[in-house]
Amino acid sequence: MPASRLEEVDHLRGATVTRGTVTRLSCPSCGSGHVAQVLGDNGGISYVCTACGHSWS
Repeated sequence: MPASRLEEVDHLRGATVTRGTVTRLSCPSCGSGHVAQVLGDNGGISYVCTACGHSWS
């Protein structure tokens, strides 16, 4: 569970906030920051770029 509302909002936007540092995911294929976190078939976490459709885990 996020420690603050800021962390909750950033988590929904695909960012991780740790003690004031923001780390954003970017697509390894196109470099876009439009990345969604999805639950994989085996229960693992995967990511999909909403700009180009590339997926990875």
